Amino acid sequence: MGTHSKPRYAYEPDTVFPPGETLAEWLDERDMTQAELAARTGLSAKHVNQIVKGAAPITTETALGLERVTGVPAHLWNSLEMSYRSHLTYCAEQER
Repeated sequence: MGTHSKPRYAYEPDTVFPPGETLAEWLDERDMTQAELAARTGLSAKHVNQIVKGAAPITTETALGLERVTGVPAHLWNSLEMSYRSHLTYCAEQER
């Protein structure tokens, strides 16, 4: 008997949120300001704000700093960032 494989469909969400939104929610839940997070991670308050707004990416080094403060594993921050940036690239390519 032959085996039939089912077609696989890639999941492509219509929207992807910047990881900064997840970070903003984390801050809100803990009643922590962006300035407090900046002080604890060694980042500038401006840079934290840019991450929250999705204007600055979360680098691998930043992800490690976030892990130390938030307890959220660095690989999760990196994964959220990669998904978001990939989605932006995909959207830009579709527009061309």
